[in-house]
Amino acid sequence: MCRWLAYSGAPVTLDDLLYKPPESLVVQSLHSRLGAETTNGDGFGVGWYDGHAPEPGLFRSTQPAWGDRNLRELSRHVRSGTFFAHVRATSGSAVQQSNCHPFRHDRWLFMHNGAVHGFPALRRDLQLAVDPALFPLIEGTTDTETLFHLALTYGLTDDPPAAMAAAVGLVEQVGRRHGVDAPFQGTLATTDGVRMWAVRHASAGPARTLFRNADLTVLKEHYPDNPVLADLSDDTRLIVSEPLGDLRGAWLEVPPSTCVVVDGRDEELRPFVPRAPAA
Repeated sequence: MCRWLAYSGAPVTLDDLLYKPPESLVVQSLHSRLGAETTNGDGFGVGWYDGHAPEPGLFRSTQPAWGDRNLRELSRHVRSGTFFAHVRATSGSAVQQSNCHPFRHDRWLFMHNGAVHGFPALRRDLQLAVDPALFPLIEGTTDTETLFHLALTYGLTDDPPAAMAAAVGLVEQVGRRHGVDAPFQGTLATTDGVRMWAVRHASAGPARTLFRNADLTVLKEHYPDNPVLADLSDDTRLIVSEPLGDLRGAWLEVPPSTCVVVDGRDEELRPFVPRAPAA
């Protein structure tokens, strides 16, 4: 489906994580090991916070990440303490810039790996639940953008875990009403530039993969000569679709039906239980 990366910590250049690790996100765009597809070449996007504007910066393209010279150039110069990056393998929607992740609304970014199964049949019912003030802001045709606007409708800016639970709950309710037994599959991530939230969930069967990094202080003690670790601060928090390398002990799998909450150095795992909002 897709691969993504969410970073929080001391400011780094984007290429520290998009290009330098042995199994970097750009490598995964061509040679993913854990994804539903090996190749994620239907576009990419990066969103970052740098303090220069109230909203995050956003760069999205329909080009494959592995061959985009503009992405390589930009990533060597942009520094950020919070950023999202995503490489796309479409599940059916068009390859166009407005369908590339991450999606942005004011200070918020949102991205997804997975699918709303049967989305063409569910789309009308789901979008009718979007706040009328938000509906005109939907530019593309992806299930992800609809999920984002549903979460915004249900209070993403106040309580992200509850809003994502309501959005996924509605997807499951509407899907089953249309005869789709397992409507939702995947991982979600959102941030306001200060905190991050990531969800792993599937309506049925195994959920798409999701990992978080182990404590950097401990890893640096075990691997003092590792150049990638040396460039990262001890408060680094990374959430990824698949590990950026094979370093033993560096990556912890996020359990299914879990929401990861990152607030600075603090990290918390909570149960994720979709609940459709009241009619």
